[in-house]
Amino acid sequence: MAIFTNFCDHQLPFTSSSNNRYDWIHKRNTKLNNHSSKSGWICHRTTRILANQLTNDSSSRLKIYQEVSKSARKKFTQEISFQSKDKDISLARALLHIAAEDEAFMGFNREMDGRSLHNEMRNTSVQADCQKWNSLEQMPLDGKTISEWLHELDTIAKQVEAELVSRDIGCHLVEVLEAVNVVLFELRGFKRSPVLVDSKHSYLHSTLSSGCGSAILLSVIYIEVCQRLGLTIVGSRVGEDFLIWPQTGYPEELFKVTCGHSLFAIVNGRCVEDPRSMASDLTGNSLLGLEIATKRDIIGIALANLIRLHWKRASRSNHGLMLTSPLRHVHNSDNNRLDEISNTNIPLLRPQELRLAIMASERLLTLQPHNWALRRDHGMMLYYSREYGKAVQELSICMAFAPEEEAQVLEPFVEKLHLMRLESSWKSLGHAGPLPVP
Repeated sequence: MAIFTNFCDHQLPFTSSSNNRYDWIHKRNTKLNNHSSKSGWICHRTTRILANQLTNDSSSRLKIYQEVSKSARKKFTQEISFQSKDKDISLARALLHIAAEDEAFMGFNREMDGRSLHNEMRNTSVQADCQKWNSLEQMPLDGKTISEWLHELDTIAKQVEAELVSRDIGCHLVEVLEAVNVVLFELRGFKRSPVLVDSKHSYLHSTLSSGCGSAILLSVIYIEVCQRLGLTIVGSRVGEDFLIWPQTGYPEELFKVTCGHSLFAIVNGRCVEDPRSMASDLTGNSLLGLEIATKRDIIGIALANLIRLHWKRASRSNHGLMLTSPLRHVHNSDNNRLDEISNTNIPLLRPQELRLAIMASERLLTLQPHNWALRRDHGMMLYYSREYGKAVQELSICMAFAPEEEAQVLEPFVEKLHLMRLESSWKSLGHAGPLPVP
């Protein structure tokens, strides 16, 4: 009589014939091995399919980031086009397009980092960002699209209108400004960042989101809100500060002190009351003599701030490094050796921050194409980025616009930079040793 027992969830027959028993075990093991091989193949195939899917998704996101970046630059260029009248330019829209392009660039870098991590750790699951947008119009900036951030400015203007209604007051200039100040600086708690160290304080959407930003961005918000209320705000650079005020025939009203501060001081911050600032010397009469900034000028100031911020962050490990340092070094050198500005002498900078500075410089050059100093700085950033061909091109153009003494400083540097470009091309072709120079 056959006897059955359980063994690892499989029934093993113990009979009087040992051969039958061994045959059964062999057949069972063969079956289990075949099942294991099949399961392993299925698992490997599934992993490969998932990996391919992740790669395809990543490639799709990379393409979207590139398209959004190009679209944002195109929209920005259209917004500030010299074919448009200055009054028709939207400061908010132009600055949001700047933010969108930079965010798309950083998103592209994050995606590339994620792909590299996935390739290096194939057995590890890398969680990709859930991306449910595929265009500039849908791209979120701190959770809101460009149109939603523009609507946020509409909402602030409606809050000001509600504040005026609650006070049961009319639309006198001073009363409207007081209501704007209450909404912006009291109810919403906007404040100026004294020192630009955080890039978030240099983008409009981040300032609207956090309530903290640079003086120029708070001025833009003030201008945009008042524009929605039918009130024209103008501005001018005074020393290191950018000041704004309402267009009025009676500017002395702005300097009347109530509750310890003038309306002009509340609008523009502490710089107006700081004796070390040129803004502290302003009066109603002197205000009328200031040169009014155009909207393109205001956008240019915001871009210049971005260049300074990102360059500072890019060169953080090289304290005190200036864009023009190599120019003076080569100009004052007593020899013409190429190694004065060789690859090994170029400081290592943070590539993402350097690229963001270059992008801001490109936009600013669109606004100020004949600014030789700006083009010089742009060429030097390209040099630090090791884009020698582009650097030679920009610096050569700069020499055509620069004063004679500046062109003389640039000339030897550009000549040596041109040799560096030729040497790089020589080595890229597989040649060893230095480039022979006749």
